[in-house]
Amino acid sequence: MIFNMDSIAKKLWLTITAAIVVTIIYSYFLSYLFYEKLYVENVEENLLEEGRRLAAEYEGGPLSDELKDRIDWYSSKSETEIFIVSNPRELSACLPFDIDYETLISGTEREKLLKGKPVKKIGYEERFDRKIMAVVIPLLDENRLEGIIYLYIPLAKISEVTTDFAYLWMIAGILFLVIAIFTGTMLVRKLTKPLIDMKDAAGKVSLGDYSVKIKNDSMDEIGQLAQAFNHMASSIQKEDERKKEFLANVSHELRTPISYIKGYSDALHTGMIKEEDQSKYLSLIHREAGRMERLVGDLLDLSKLDSNEFKIEKTPLPLGQLIEDAVQKYILKMREKEIEFNFEVDPDVIINGDAGRIEQVLQNILDNSIRYTDNGRITLKMYKINEGCSIEISDTGVGIPAEDMQKIKQRFFRVNRARTRKDGGTGLGLAIAEKLISLHGGTLIIDSKLGKGTMVQINLPVLDI
Repeated sequence: MIFNMDSIAKKLWLTITAAIVVTIIYSYFLSYLFYEKLYVENVEENLLEEGRRLAAEYEGGPLSDELKDRIDWYSSKSETEIFIVSNPRELSACLPFDIDYETLISGTEREKLLKGKPVKKIGYEERFDRKIMAVVIPLLDENRLEGIIYLYIPLAKISEVTTDFAYLWMIAGILFLVIAIFTGTMLVRKLTKPLIDMKDAAGKVSLGDYSVKIKNDSMDEIGQLAQAFNHMASSIQKEDERKKEFLANVSHELRTPISYIKGYSDALHTGMIKEEDQSKYLSLIHREAGRMERLVGDLLDLSKLDSNEFKIEKTPLPLGQLIEDAVQKYILKMREKEIEFNFEVDPDVIINGDAGRIEQVLQNILDNSIRYTDNGRITLKMYKINEGCSIEISDTGVGIPAEDMQKIKQRFFRVNRARTRKDGGTGLGLAIAEKLISLHGGTLIIDSKLGKGTMVQINLPVLDI
């Protein structure tokens, strides 16, 4: 497996390997120390037990040749070196003998033996010129030290056992290391594969291929990240499609008024239109210029709202009067479409808002209601509620399909994808309206049923006077 020097796979692999190696080394030394300690303690305990059994053969008085022969015979059959000592020089710790005489026991050890306690020794013993583990058992006759039984094992034998243990442990550790590294490598591959797939998928997304999907069914954090990436790619794809559709709609919407303006102005310029009809065509040019101006204004507003550069100028406003003024612009249009209009507002409601932006919201909603309602009814109500005030604009138009309700306030989304001048909106009105209402601290709610009409509710805070 080849790792990039800066790859997360290498970092994970090195981390796992280092953790395994450190664990093995630590376990080895810990096991070795415990094993050696337990083994040494066990050997020491056996020496003591063996020495006590032999000392039980002593019945008091001077040491007999029979006891010595019995100890010698037992020593020849045991792995432990055992001998019995009755030499006064050995037992008196030199004094009153020559001070340079090398004895088996020291003065301190003699005092301990006189109390009936065994003496344990471990380390280098000059008398035997080797490292040993020894136990000295006293043979007492009342308060007199008649002799000692000296049992010892060369430490080399213990080292051989612990060395064998170390070799076996090392072999087992190497096998475990190989298996663990192999397993860790497979685990690293499994963990990093989704990340590598995401990196490759991100490269494809950056090149415009939004259809890429990452297959990962796990429910851990990496699986959740893969799902989030797939959702992100789908969202980008949908947003890209909406933008493309929006650009096509904007191009169409701009092309239509520009064509009218260019065609009518050319006709006026060349004198193709009679003088009595010139006023009519100038009005058409003015209308199309206004339509183009509104479209450009919506685009600029949306750009400012997206960049958080949009500022509103709030002042105390009589909301009822503002609504009445906004509605007057649509009375003639509703009559032309034979739409019945019901209007009811509370004149006492005062809000803190931007008059121009509130009117812009009302215009966007009324434009939609009139566009999609023929020979029907539009009702506008404004009244107080506990949290402030509510504006309801309902119609009996074509309504909105249930599958489009979740997307109706998204930018660039249009229920009717047609590009006719009659109902081919750009899909910006409700997106801008919701942003403006949000800046006023309110909410915009839409409820609609296909074939039965639409109701838009705007809730705004009011001023307490």
